[in-house]
Amino acid sequence: MPPFSQDSKLAVLESKLGIYEDLSREMLSKLEAAVEKISEGNNRIATILAKHDERIEQSMKTDELLVRMIDEIKDENEKDHQEIARKFEKIEQKIEDLVKFRWQVGGVAAVAVIAVTVFNAFVPKFIGSTQLTPPQHSSSIERAR
Repeated sequence: MPPFSQDSKLAVLESKLGIYEDLSREMLSKLEAAVEKISEGNNRIATILAKHDERIEQSMKTDELLVRMIDEIKDENEKDHQEIARKFEKIEQKIEDLVKFRWQVGGVAAVAVIAVTVFNAFVPKFIGSTQLTPPQHSSSIERAR
């Protein structure tokens, strides 16, 4: 018989095949575990990304709401500013009217004073010595002693 018989070669090959099968199963098991861990990591990343996207979306909605609120406040302030400006214009107009009225009253009063002065100065000369009011007599009561 030759040093290695067919059966012994077959036995060696079967033994090596068994070792390879065991190694393959072990490698496959490790590979499956690695794939499972990678899958879990991907699921976690997907969850984190979904939450992140949700936060970004919520942040964008909040930003839009804030911009709208700022625009509304700006419009409201502009309306308030215009209303206050109109009120100031009305008040200024009233003040101008009062100043004009004061000057008119002052002018009328000045004309009246001048007219009364002129009247008192010239009327007695035209009328003569006729007095409109009777002269006042001084009377005194003496006490008897």
